[in-house]
Amino acid sequence: MSASSAHPGVGASHHRTPIELTALVSGGIFALVGILGFIPGITTNYSQMTFAGHDSGALLLGVFQVSILHNIVHLLFGAAGLLMGRTAAQSRYFLLGGGVVYLAIWLYGLLIDQGSGANFIPINTADNWLHAVLGVAMIVLGYVLGRDMTGAEQKG
Repeated sequence: MSASSAHPGVGASHHRTPIELTALVSGGIFALVGILGFIPGITTNYSQMTFAGHDSGALLLGVFQVSILHNIVHLLFGAAGLLMGRTAAQSRYFLLGGGVVYLAIWLYGLLIDQGSGANFIPINTADNWLHAVLGVAMIVLGYVLGRDMTGAEQKG
């Protein structure tokens, strides 16, 4: 067996699967959102941004409440997608696991008082519904794109 057949991408170009492309694009978008959260103008009320907590007045695109912590979470989530998007199995884990995390954050956002200290990320109503949509979309994409994976792809 040649080195290129044993290790895709070494000595030959690696053909990205749809699930890998989806994880890579998702990771890139999350990273971009994390960066945009630190840019005044794209983030309104930028001077009101706090490290964490419900009292952050900064709004990404004038809609989604953000804080330094919230932006860092987006950056870390983006890095995870970019790193895990290198193989089909890891891409599937990223999409399914990330979807579960986003649905958990959505439920958390529904259950807490948004004006309390429990809202440490911070989350507003627009964030809540975006988290629900992202969670469902990631799980559906992970399942649908992952079901056609070969046995070798599933093992990573």
